[in-house]
Amino acid sequence: MLTFFKEDIWKIKEGDVSAPVMFLVNVVRTIVLAIRSFVDSRITRTAAALSFSTMMAIVPMVAVVFAIARGFGVSRHIEEWFSDVLSSQPQVAEAIIGFVNSYLVNAKSGVILGFGFVVMLYTVIMLISNVEMAFNDIWKVKNSRGLMSTVIDYVAFFFLLPIVITLTSGVSIFVTAMSGQMGEFVAPVVKMVIDASPYVIMSVIFILIYMLMPNTKVFFSSAVGPGILAGIAMQLLQLLYIHSQLWVTSYNAIYGSFAALPLFMLWIQFSWIICLFGVHLCYTRQNMEQLLPMPYNEKIGEKDKMVLSAVLLAHICKRFANAEGACTPLLLKKETGIPTHVVVELLDLLAKARLVINIGRDKDSEPAFMPREDIANITVGEMVERLDNIGSWPIYGSGLDAFVKDHPNWLHALSIRQNYIDELRTVRITDLEIS
Repeated sequence: MLTFFKEDIWKIKEGDVSAPVMFLVNVVRTIVLAIRSFVDSRITRTAAALSFSTMMAIVPMVAVVFAIARGFGVSRHIEEWFSDVLSSQPQVAEAIIGFVNSYLVNAKSGVILGFGFVVMLYTVIMLISNVEMAFNDIWKVKNSRGLMSTVIDYVAFFFLLPIVITLTSGVSIFVTAMSGQMGEFVAPVVKMVIDASPYVIMSVIFILIYMLMPNTKVFFSSAVGPGILAGIAMQLLQLLYIHSQLWVTSYNAIYGSFAALPLFMLWIQFSWIICLFGVHLCYTRQNMEQLLPMPYNEKIGEKDKMVLSAVLLAHICKRFANAEGACTPLLLKKETGIPTHVVVELLDLLAKARLVINIGRDKDSEPAFMPREDIANITVGEMVERLDNIGSWPIYGSGLDAFVKDHPNWLHALSIRQNYIDELRTVRITDLEIS
């Protein structure tokens, strides 16, 4: 069985099995790759950091929801909805509602102004920023949003999400009220719809977050499955907390009233773990073709990095010379057979070495790379030297020269290396044979 998941499942191709079986194979592949990526990225640390940011930002975010709800005249129903969301932590829900009402009263009376408001807003912006960085890390996105795009997207998220929650809550209230006036045959159906609405609303929220939060284009087909799974998992987590009263009671016996805080933080951390695992599923689902085949030994030596970098750079330069356009990571993966996660890593190094440039920097544009300078000037030696010189160590203000100055053996060794680089400069990158 273990051999099947390690080797055999990756050898199955289209046509080897029926379409339904191939669909199940791809589902299993997605889950296996997502779990491996989830474990390798040590996502629990990220979830812990996001949990802390959430604790800091939850009061101002809920305050915005309540303020907008008051504008619609449904503040009482929103408080009930919020209490239902945190029904597994009633003490925490009551405390947060108290903090929020106090915050709104003070804000209305002008007590919280200037610096206090900026600090509260800063906690929300930092939470959203940290979430975006966590999503971008999973999606291997190197470029963050521009300043204007960040302001627009964050402000839209900050104000539109409470409006959506308020409107959906209003619809739920309306349907609940109408169900009592319906016939005995229609009412059970409406009740079933009402019972399923938390799962639907939570799934829709996750789908939107998975599509909009990363600074890259995420297809709906890639986000819908993970979004639904995450929404259902969140509701099951809620039910688990609600029905674990015996465990919670024993915890309260130890910590007393203070138990509400660590239990709430634990609930938030599990929520973020569910959310981030869904991001891994999205990334794996959308990039399944690029991720296969994925070697199990992902450690690449420096010599192999140089050779693979030369292969990628040769493809990019030759396509440019033949006026065939820029190279995307997927195209390079298909042409070279190098796994996409390795291609992305090496392209990032080549970009830092100023050998290639990414012309697809927009969120909705796929990364695409072209030579940064005249390909006639790009040699293997130039590539090796630039890759070696990425980064610096300005020790004592003189770099590594402090260790080798006036030492003949060091100078001899460095001269041998320089001769090696000069020899490689005689080989143009476009002269390399590629398959």
